Amino acid sequence: MENYFLKWILTFCMFCTVSSEGCSLELKPSRVVVGFGEPVSVSCEASRPVRVLGWESAIGSAHTQQDRAVQWKVDSLIDWIEEPICYGVFFTAPRQCEEKLNLILYKTPDSVTISSANHTGPMSEGKEYQLLCDVQNIAPVQYLTLRWYRGQTEVYNHSFSDLTPASPVQVSSILLITPTKADNGAQYKCVAQLDLGPEGPQPSPSVTSEPLNVSVNYPPSFLSPEAETLHIGGPTPAFPLIRLARRVSSSSSRLSLKVCNVRSLLKVQRATLEV
Repeated sequence: MENYFLKWILTFCMFCTVSSEGCSLELKPSRVVVGFGEPVSVSCEASRPVRVLGWESAIGSAHTQQDRAVQWKVDSLIDWIEEPICYGVFFTAPRQCEEKLNLILYKTPDSVTISSANHTGPMSEGKEYQLLCDVQNIAPVQYLTLRWYRGQTEVYNHSFSDLTPASPVQVSSILLITPTKADNGAQYKCVAQLDLGPEGPQPSPSVTSEPLNVSVNYPPSFLSPEAETLHIGGPTPAFPLIRLARRVSSSSSRLSLKVCNVRSLLKVQRATLEV
């Protein structure tokens, strides 16, 4: 009989629901951030006498006809589409109102990896390349920021606030680089960070990729016309770098010259050395 009476009350008041402003219900806390599989508990309290007070939810549903407070409690939250709503049926107008819990269920990624897209081996100075960061099984993606680093310096960040799925997804980000000689030996990495607000864990949970070491081929260079040391570019080429081209003698100045061709994988530099 009690269940029939409760069902009749809820049906009768279904068309006179008030939410948010004017509602006599308060959720404590009003916003909850919980990790996947963790416990959660929220209290719903009525500020005036109530006929029925309860939680409408796929799991953890509860109601009371005696108290002004009722608790929604789940020992291990794993439902990505859970949207708990606290409702109250009152003796005076407004007869019924409800408050929806702002619930954020999050999961850190299974993996974060970085690679060079559509390219293997050393890069060439001055050419454009794509670095790819893949993030597997993260939620909710709209709170994700991917941060790109060269060494310890952040060079780019990518947010996904325009996406809306609540369940785990796979996302990726691309960083365009045009390497120079200074990038030879540099390390790049990406960090997947969930910015869940003040109610979330502090500091924000994050997962960092293994570093990607960049190797750059660049042309040889000469310090000055008088210098004896040649800087011949890197990394080590696949064939000899220096060969003597010819020897020229000057009888008037008794000066002999050696003309050297310095060859790398990128281009040939020519130098004349006094000997």
